[in-house]
Amino acid sequence: MLKNLSPLLTPSLLKTLCEMGHGDEIVLADGNFPAESLNSRVIRLDAHGGAEVLKAIVSVFPLDTYAESNAVLMEKVPGDDVETPIWDEYEKILVAAEGDAVKTAHVERFAFYERAKRAYAVIATGETALYANLILKKGVITDK
Repeated sequence: MLKNLSPLLTPSLLKTLCEMGHGDEIVLADGNFPAESLNSRVIRLDAHGGAEVLKAIVSVFPLDTYAESNAVLMEKVPGDDVETPIWDEYEKILVAAEGDAVKTAHVERFAFYERAKRAYAVIATGETALYANLILKKGVITDK
């Protein structure tokens, strides 16, 4: 056991986050996301929701301040009128951790899947909200 770390930061997740370098991306996937078919490096946290997993991750994971966007959401399919309150929840968590360094963007569904294929890893959560998929781009730790 380690002090001051969320129990959601499992050994395999911590190892993955440590291995990632500046500019690498990780996908936080909802329960409907085809994680296993898109990426060979999948960390399963099926018993947990996206917001609680995101909060644990950003407690140790810096966002890329040089990137045009460092938090990328899957945009809704045109004509799909589903509500996405999870997006606001994610935004609050990100801003609480990174302040004005958060640069959010939305990417079309199939473009998101292509990006997930190239991501360093996918974290498969049990999140039931639709469109609760998020890509985080890793930044660097500074002296400040």
